[in-house]
Amino acid sequence: MADSVAKVVEECARAAKQAAPSLAAAPETALDAALTAMAHRLFESREAVLEANRADVAAARAEGMSAGLLDRLIITEQRLAEIAEQLRLLAKAPHQERSISISALDGGLQLMERRRPVGVVGANYEARPNVTVDVASQLVKSRNAGVLRTGSAALGSAQRLLDSVIAPALTDAGIDSDVMQLVPRVEREAAAALVQLPALVPLVILRGSGESTRFLATEAATHGVRTLAHADGGGVLYVDEAADAETVRALVISSLDRLGVCNRLNLLLIHSAVYGSLWPVAAEALAGCGVIPSLPPHEHAIGYEWALDGEREATVTVAKVDALIEAVSIANEQTSRLPAGIVTEDAAAAEAFFNGYTGTGVFWNAPTRLLDGFKLLAIPETGINLDNVPGPRGPVTYSDLYIRQYAVLPARH
Repeated sequence: MADSVAKVVEECARAAKQAAPSLAAAPETALDAALTAMAHRLFESREAVLEANRADVAAARAEGMSAGLLDRLIITEQRLAEIAEQLRLLAKAPHQERSISISALDGGLQLMERRRPVGVVGANYEARPNVTVDVASQLVKSRNAGVLRTGSAALGSAQRLLDSVIAPALTDAGIDSDVMQLVPRVEREAAAALVQLPALVPLVILRGSGESTRFLATEAATHGVRTLAHADGGGVLYVDEAADAETVRALVISSLDRLGVCNRLNLLLIHSAVYGSLWPVAAEALAGCGVIPSLPPHEHAIGYEWALDGEREATVTVAKVDALIEAVSIANEQTSRLPAGIVTEDAAAAEAFFNGYTGTGVFWNAPTRLLDGFKLLAIPETGINLDNVPGPRGPVTYSDLYIRQYAVLPARH
């Protein structure tokens, strides 16, 4: 079984690599035309897409999928309209300069920086049908072919999106539709196979649960494949002693509008000086969202990500801290270091929090839900990279998916 799965993944990768030059050489107008056509075909094919999604959802419900994961899986008319609007905005977004002048060199030479597509980019992601369109559109905009592998629960929806929306839109724009491949196998071995093909798929975007993503990142490293990994999530909100009660209430509510997403409120830290007065405010807000607090003493790690717990996803960990520096230390050392925010009316406290927190996104009187490519940049993301190395960090978009190449040439050119 494993060998047959690996063979299918390799066939997808070879098809994408063979078609990649069609995308790399396409004019910018063709790329944007393809994205616009995807938006149009989403509307035209909405009934077929919704039908495929209803079948996926019914099967997932029958298998006992949790409410939070079902929320990720479900496509509605409104969500289709939002995806289409994101595609239109991406089509209008500026293209990256392919060649940039850096400096003059001795001997009448000029140094240029050229930005080249990776070639073929893989993506392994959770059972969220919208991510199929998000990733495919980002790859098209950045001139990269793709091999996509989604969670088994969303495969029917993803396949319909590829067949009815993505592939025909590419063809409409004069681009070989084989540049975007979807692995048609549900076995987990398909994900492992995707990160073992350095000559075909040198870069793989990894999204999903922390355990599986960390395993795939390790597997990729042993095979010489680079990854952009989004392994863990969970937002942190620190309520400072100078926090405003109504701001606390508003941020708790706005950070819990969806429970199955990585940037939702996961850990609430409250300064001991205001715990007595502000915890009741936060508790009322949590109750209004249908969320249960996990109070000390905790029987779990303080940074445990509730969004991945199918039985207790409607939970937020609450803890008391004695100082801002303690809150920063917990956020840095005991959580995923995705988003962390401070609620305070004290600018000096906010600055200290900003200077101390080393994670991917930091917020002052703003909800952690804002750590999202579309919310921040008006561009859908491929994922949120948490690496502590130079390169794309935070929401990864088309503007990050290139390889830098130095070029030296006579200055007169």
